[in-house]
Amino acid sequence: MVKYWNEHAETMSRDELEKLQLSRLNSTLHRVYDHVPFYKEQLDALGIKPDDIKTLDDFHKIPFTTKAEMQASYPYKMFAVPLDDIIRIHASSGTTGQPTVVGYTKNDLETWSELIARLLVAGGVTKKDIVQVSFGYGLFTGGFGLHYGIEKIGATVIPLSSGNTDRQLQIMQEFGSTVIICTPSYAIYLGEILADRGIGFDKIKLRVGCFGAEPWTEAMRKEIETRLNISATDNYGLSEVMGPGVSYECQAKDGMHINEDNFIVEIINPENGEVLPYGQTGELVITTLTKEGIPVLRYRTRDITSLLPKKCACGRTFIRMTKPRGRSDDMLIIRGVNVFPSQVETVLVEMAETEPHYELIVTREGALDKLEVKVELNENYFSDEMRVMHVLEEKIKNRLRNALGLTAKISLVAPKTIERSVGKAKRVIDLRDYLA
Repeated sequence: MVKYWNEHAETMSRDELEKLQLSRLNSTLHRVYDHVPFYKEQLDALGIKPDDIKTLDDFHKIPFTTKAEMQASYPYKMFAVPLDDIIRIHASSGTTGQPTVVGYTKNDLETWSELIARLLVAGGVTKKDIVQVSFGYGLFTGGFGLHYGIEKIGATVIPLSSGNTDRQLQIMQEFGSTVIICTPSYAIYLGEILADRGIGFDKIKLRVGCFGAEPWTEAMRKEIETRLNISATDNYGLSEVMGPGVSYECQAKDGMHINEDNFIVEIINPENGEVLPYGQTGELVITTLTKEGIPVLRYRTRDITSLLPKKCACGRTFIRMTKPRGRSDDMLIIRGVNVFPSQVETVLVEMAETEPHYELIVTREGALDKLEVKVELNENYFSDEMRVMHVLEEKIKNRLRNALGLTAKISLVAPKTIERSVGKAKRVIDLRDYLA
């Protein structure tokens, strides 16, 4: 099996990489200063010219870019090239406000395909595979982002898009799909339906899954691998800086390799913006180095992770990031305690009595925040006896108390009653603003 897609890029020395980063950063700074008024105004306000950034350490003088600022530039104010040079436009859903719009030049799409090719090969995909893409195709970057990388490595792509689970299973069986690409929560659902319908592993040919678009835990990985009989790897990206392909897991599954020849990454304290050293957990900040259509400087992703500088067993030399534990804006503060949905997921996935489907409902009574965890039971443990359910409820409550450091109300629900998602799963329902 091919170990690397681009061995030179993926295994270059740190000295060579940093020289390349600085050269590409210099080009990017000149591009945005000359062609993006937003960045020129920011840099001029601080008295910074592109040539003032002579080292990677100088780079920290540049201000951050936020999602709100990109939303305010809607639709084309952040573009660094004329629309005549843009051949693809993607955008976020806009569910939290104005959508963020991103444009790609021909070179951008070629770069994107290259990064996806690296991701796929690292995850174990080869040109002999039949890849079923169950991400949405459209303004969302997931479907198209993966599609062209699959074609680049010579594999067969089935552009099925998301939804229509019956069709997904039919294609999987009849077309002989060997790779599935979707969200981890949807992969769990597919495994659930396969089991419900008695479709055994002898009826499907899946062997690899490449998952992303939402945080997921190691416990969830084990669950997916068991339910689908595959090797599951994680990948990370966001539309504001590229889409999928920013980082990816190899078969060692020990952190996600960041494509550092295309991105500079930092970890900051989300409260004060202080740059943190390797190994400390904080908010991921990304700068694009090769993006032509919409270069981005020090973009605050809100994703919480840490960096792992130690060389990976696979031989790749790019720095790795841990699986994001959540987003700083998804983190719940309940009675002074920080709570991430991934902490709840870890507890529930490891319990035989529960399914990995849950909801966190946050309310407020007076000045006191309340957390309710709605937990879906495994059908083998669902009972009409109140005593049995009470014992199980207390067991879950105690385990969550140990994991979270606070007591939550546990609401047990019948199997298959929490809504399944074909895209990003919605785990948190925060009602505090409505009750204020």
